[in-house]
Amino acid sequence: MSKFSKSFSILAAALFFPASAFADRSIYGSDDRLDYFEAPAAMQRLADSVVSLWPSKQVKELNGNYMLATISFGDALNLCPGEKFREQPIGAFCSGTLVGEDIVLTAGHCITDEASCADTKFVFGYNIGQAGGSAPVTATKPSDVYGCKRIIKRDLDKQGSGLFGTGLAIISALLNKAGPDFAVIQLDRKVEGRKPLPLNRGGEVNNGDKVFVIGHPVGLPLKVTGGGTVRDNKPRAFFLTDLDTFGGNSGSAVFNASTGKIEGVLVRGGTDFVDTPQGCKVQAKVGQNEGRGEAVTKISKVSKYVPGLGVSKSEPTLLDMQVGEVGAPSEELARQIRF
Repeated sequence: MSKFSKSFSILAAALFFPASAFADRSIYGSDDRLDYFEAPAAMQRLADSVVSLWPSKQVKELNGNYMLATISFGDALNLCPGEKFREQPIGAFCSGTLVGEDIVLTAGHCITDEASCADTKFVFGYNIGQAGGSAPVTATKPSDVYGCKRIIKRDLDKQGSGLFGTGLAIISALLNKAGPDFAVIQLDRKVEGRKPLPLNRGGEVNNGDKVFVIGHPVGLPLKVTGGGTVRDNKPRAFFLTDLDTFGGNSGSAVFNASTGKIEGVLVRGGTDFVDTPQGCKVQAKVGQNEGRGEAVTKISKVSKYVPGLGVSKSEPTLLDMQVGEVGAPSEELARQIRF
């Protein structure tokens, strides 16, 4: 087959088959997601600086606090009985991390322009703090809710629009040619009581390095997810991992398990849910070493837009951080939730 014919065949497949046909699964091996209260103390300290992104219409001031509009995870996605976190609420559409006293790092596709930034609320502390507890959806403190002042820098590798653009985007992902996807946001004021987290400014991760991610999969209360490994660091703008992530994890910081520093921003992955013969959905799974992997924009593409942090000798060094294994919707869903 000629190069032209082969290229045309690939493009035709990309145009006429859904993106999910090229996607992989989002849980690799055992499900490593932990609630905040289950995570080690060192992980909780990092998690305290992770933020959830909400459409402003879902964050309502009430009696001096804020109420978050949510919906049941299981009901929203018609999950089968027994699915993990089925009874928890969902509502956030993306995740982010505090990297300066008033600066948040997230994915570029989460914040598309200044208007969308202005229409986003950044909410800290959306987690389950104790066994049997619940997320603070009815009484979130004002000190945990912030608005957007401006976009400092945003980058999203664009391949055009329409069917042709979609086809090129899919091909770029398949060929590991996709570009950076990140946004650096200045909040409307300095964040109270939470510490900015450091970036790795001294190089890149290597294949086989251990990593973990903290964020809000499917808009759930915060989850800490370990057990991840860097699969492929060759692409120019991103690396691939086998972390258990979902829509809503977009914008989550991916951390080096040995240093605790941010190595990148989770930006895309595979299919999150699959239908069953019973008529309900389950969270998709493959073997630990199977699937195409979850893509993380390299922090080297971001770091020059984030001011460096002063090093405090009083802060503990994070070494060999691991999260123990536990037993085995898209981001648009959050935007449809109403009070």
